[in-house]
Amino acid sequence: MTSPRKRLAGQQAELLKALLTGGDAPAGFDADRLRIEANVLRNKQRRLAAYLRPDLAEALGDRLPALFREYMASHPKTDAIRARAYADAFGTWLVERGEIPKPKRKPWWSRRV
Repeated sequence: MTSPRKRLAGQQAELLKALLTGGDAPAGFDADRLRIEANVLRNKQRRLAAYLRPDLAEALGDRLPALFREYMASHPKTDAIRARAYADAFGTWLVERGEIPKPKRKPWWSRRV
């Protein structure tokens, strides 16, 4: 028999997966409302990445939303990665794909003082 806490943790994991990866809505959740909430969350993550890495937002311009959406689809954010590390990983992904040039030196925010 599963404890109530383990059951709840499993349900929360299903919900988080649906929100972050665009997966199917868990039992008991309205799929349309969940899709709306997932879009809000993805837009918030994109805005945060643009805030943390303004160089990427400036370099990509109008291409930012589509490229960030594509990145998120193949690299969903988890609670194990911090927002700045996620934004940096997005930048690395962009360089690897040739969307932006490789920086000549480390950005100011990643240098140790």
